[in-house]
Amino acid sequence: MHSRVRLATRESQLALAQTRLVAARIAAARPETAVELVPMTTKGDRVLDRPLSQVGGKGLFVKELEVALDEGRADIAVHSMKDVPMVVPPQFALVTFGEREVPQDAFVSTRYASLADMPAGARVGTSSLRRECQLRRAHPQLEFRALRGNVNTRLAKLDAGDYDAIILAAAGLRRLGLAARIRAILADAIPAIGQGVLAVEFARARADLATLLAPFEHRETALAARAERAVGLVVEGSCDVPLGAFARVMGERIHVDAFVGLPDGTRYARESAEGDAARPEALGEALGRKLLAAGGREILAQLLAPARGGRVA
Repeated sequence: MHSRVRLATRESQLALAQTRLVAARIAAARPETAVELVPMTTKGDRVLDRPLSQVGGKGLFVKELEVALDEGRADIAVHSMKDVPMVVPPQFALVTFGEREVPQDAFVSTRYASLADMPAGARVGTSSLRRECQLRRAHPQLEFRALRGNVNTRLAKLDAGDYDAIILAAAGLRRLGLAARIRAILADAIPAIGQGVLAVEFARARADLATLLAPFEHRETALAARAERAVGLVVEGSCDVPLGAFARVMGERIHVDAFVGLPDGTRYARESAEGDAARPEALGEALGRKLLAAGGREILAQLLAPARGGRVA
């Protein structure tokens, strides 16, 4: 094992907090190893005036970090698993790190205790088509507005009165020590694939890093992430597609719920599956196919047709 490990991270407060968690655990396990952070600003952090789906998708948060790995400026990149595209470049390995945080979305407001308490026309901020789809179906009387920026920027906009409520990942708030801002957990909404999971990426050829990171993999978290990402691979998971999947491991069984829909919530397909926890990818792939057969294929055709000039392959 090398005497130094460099961790590439975004410069947002949440990304830095998460990377420090990883760094602290590595340092505690390997006190002889110097652990250094390599912060950087990604395109996803810089472009805040448009939805992610219009500027390249979730990959904008990880590409620069992968370049740092390729160029030897960092050894490990730390990500929120929900930000990692379903297909990782073949030269890299992706593993989970530690136990999953609370995976659900959080309702945050200075005025209301829950979405159900909000009057018609109240303004709800969200950056996610997945959230918007589910919330429009459940609360069609509310007004949903785009919201970009890091967690503290979004909270500042809420506090300034730009929104009556905002929806954020509970995991991010908890990791930033802001759990007190959570007014309610959206227990009925399916979270993003990998939400609440920390992921670390490194060069596949680095067997030393695989050995270093193996003890930090939490079994249930890893199995759930593998099942959820398998759903995303089948259903073309991206920022353009309102898609969610949530897996729960119960001993040797795993249960997965998933949905796909249109951003306005007018079309929606939801399915679930349960199977052997030892085969999470097979279960996720089967659920993805089930979702497509239940109306997901038509939803994707409607979503993707404009990007293909009106033609659907």
